Amino acid sequence: MSVNEWTLGGSQHFVAWDNYARLAHDTRFWLSLLRTVIYTTASVVAPLILGTVAALVFHAEVPFRGALRGIFVMPMMATPVAIALVWTMMFHPQLGVLNYLLSLVGLPAQAWIFDQDTVIASLVVVETWQWTPLVMLIVLGGLAAAPTEPYESAEIDGASRWQQFRYITYPMILPFMMIAVVIRTIDALKSFDIIYAMTQGGPGTASETINIYLYNVAFSYYDIGYGSAIAVVFFIVIITLSLALLWLRQRSQWSL
Repeated sequence: MSVNEWTLGGSQHFVAWDNYARLAHDTRFWLSLLRTVIYTTASVVAPLILGTVAALVFHAEVPFRGALRGIFVMPMMATPVAIALVWTMMFHPQLGVLNYLLSLVGLPAQAWIFDQDTVIASLVVVETWQWTPLVMLIVLGGLAAAPTEPYESAEIDGASRWQQFRYITYPMILPFMMIAVVIRTIDALKSFDIIYAMTQGGPGTASETINIYLYNVAFSYYDIGYGSAIAVVFFIVIITLSLALLWLRQRSQWSL
């Protein structure tokens, strides 16, 4: 389909690589790709940091640890559209609870997803809230599998908590963190439902990632041929990035 000029409901005409040549000069495509990179990077880094910290906290012997773990993982069990509806109400400039909480501490109200300057950051907040528990579970599995002997030796040698984390914990959980990075990167790249349900790519095109742009081209403008070319290019990007991440994952392996 990507090598044909095809409008939904019309006939197909072979155009070879014209659709791909058109992509090279499509500013809206390149901007959507840039937004996808920004959104994906932030949606991976934030849950990775917060999830690792949460894993370290829940790995320690704290009261009601099992119940707290169960509560912490609940966001990832909710359906994306339900999450989008709830957070859209929370982000409302006049009626949303977030601006009310800001007013309690003397901070000005924000437009959140209704402002071009803050919409991507607001969507990342939702993504982080939902998927930090997944990272926590993966890293927690790494902490549970880690041997205890190095810590015992470190305590005998007088190593501080930071030194134990830097030279023992971090190297041992790094392979599990890389697993979380691979899973989260692929998931964030293909994120569509929450973005579409909350903003539909708006305001304007401020949150139009490549998935949203692809959807609009194929199913709003009915340009199936050009939309297929976008899908092929995006598929190549995902495959390339996935192979690079899997290579990094292989490099970070350790054995007992």
